Parts: sequence; C-alpha cells; structure tokens
Amino acid sequence: MIPSLALGKSILTTIKPIQMIVLELTDGVAKPDVLLSGKTSPHGYALRPSDIKRIQDTDLMIWYGRDLEPFLEKLLENKTNVLTLSKIPELKLKKYHRHEHHHHGYEEHHGHEHHHGSYDPHFWLGKEPTIQVARAIADKLREIDPKNKAKYEANFLSFSKQFKKVSKIIGNQLNSIKDKGYYVFHDAYSYFEIDYSLNHLGHFTVEPTRKPGARTLSLIHADLVKNKAVCVFSEPQFVPDVVYSITRGTNVNIGVLDPIGSNINVEKGSYFVFLKSLAHSFSNCLSK
Repeated sequence: MIPSLALGKSILTTIKPIQMIVLELTDGVAKPDVLLSGKTSPHGYALRPSDIKRIQDTDLMIWYGRDLEPFLEKLLENKTNVLTLSKIPELKLKKYHRHEHHHHGYEEHHGHEHHHGSYDPHFWLGKEPTIQVARAIADKLREIDPKNKAKYEANFLSFSKQFKKVSKIIGNQLNSIKDKGYYVFHDAYSYFEIDYSLNHLGHFTVEPTRKPGARTLSLIHADLVKNKAVCVFSEPQFVPDVVYSITRGTNVNIGVLDPIGSNINVEKGSYFVFLKSLAHSFSNCLSK
C-alpha cells in the first residue's frame, strides 16, 4: 500500500485539463503537477531528458493514452504507478467517423485502446466522460491513499455538483447562438458541441500538425462564400495561416478556441473557469 499523498507523494499529469480535474479531487490533500505546461500541445510533442526524470520520480502518473500522448507509450508500458484514462471501462467517448461533419453523440468505449485515432481523446470537454474520468481518478486516489479517502469522495461529489451547475449556465448562454454555423481549425470540440447542440459545419484538420488538403479547403471556402458560416476558429497552440487566407474577402468572423486552457491559472475552480472561457469564445464570435 502506498503511504499517504499528504506525506509527500506526488501526482504528475500530462496536460492542463487533466491537471485541473485532478486538482479539484485532491483539494486539501495535494497539488498535482503537469508535464506539458503553457501553450504546449501534446500533438507532435517530443520528450526531453528532464521530462523522463519527472515521470520516473512521480508516485502516480495520469495520462489519457497513446491517442493523445503517443510519445509516452513506450516509457509507461511496464509501469504500475500509472492511470491510463482511455482504459477506463465503459468510458463514453465519441468515435471519429471519416468525412463526418456533424457530431452525433457518444459511444461506449470498452476499456481497451482501439486503433490509433479512432476515438476523440478530448474527453475533458464533455460532461459525461469527464464525470466518468473524475470518478475513476477519485477511486484510484482512495486506493493508494486510504487515509484521505473520505476527502477524495467529498471532493468528487462537490466536483459533480458544481459541474451540473456550470453546465446549466453554459447551456443558457449558448442557447441563442446554437444554430449559427462555424468551422474549427482542429476537430477537438465534439463533446462540447454535442452537449450544447452547437452547429459545427466542419473542421480543417483532425490532427493539427497536418495541413488540410486542397479539397477540404475548397469545400470550406465554398461554404464561406455562401455565408453558411458565421465564424472560423483558430487556436493559440498553432498559427494556422490557412484560416486567415481562406476567410479573406468574406464576411466571416475569426475567433480563437483554446482546447487546453493554456491561459488559465491552475487553482481551485480553474476547470470550470476554463469551460466558461470556452463558452465565451463561442458566444463572442457567433453573436457578432
């Protein structure tokens, strides 16, 4: 049995959204650290020697899995102090469908990893998978730190209650713009779009390190010319010149969506600040 986290045990998460969720669950016990800070995206990331040392030194490593952080797959494959979120049984993830434009809901993921890229890994933008992940993390924390199990359970219940409250606020905020069409640079927002019935017309790319093809750009430009879209969203993690070039000469607004909350300070309540910030970005661009 691993001794209490309060006695100096450490938790390392891979990205800020996971760190923010874990922080809500460890409030009053420990503060989780993060491997990729700031605007660093896990897409195309390469490990540094200092990263490897931090992973080796931590008591609990929490990551999504190879579909989001492929650079960690070999390093973590034989470690026992690892929680792989993509392997949570019955996790409600959305399956990627080739050539799909509109998002239709979650599918049950049976706790083993599928072909690379078949499921959308951005679970933290969806209500149902995030609560499932929070439940699994709280259970893991209770297992390795039984002295604080009551605190972890109380924190999980508080997190779930707050999530319901924030979701209602966001739903009311986005209700008036949910029919407004838009394009996103990176297809990362499907959980959020499903939860709040937003009118996603399409995306430039699924993998942001790959440039969109000529056919994709041609179809998007045709829609923009026909005024089907009100807004095109880019991201702070990437500088997609294509977004600016394809909207030139149209009346389409350009907005910015940040799928990892790179500018959010990690503190109690920050996960919900992040969700509200994302909702504001949608509302601000689509209501112009």
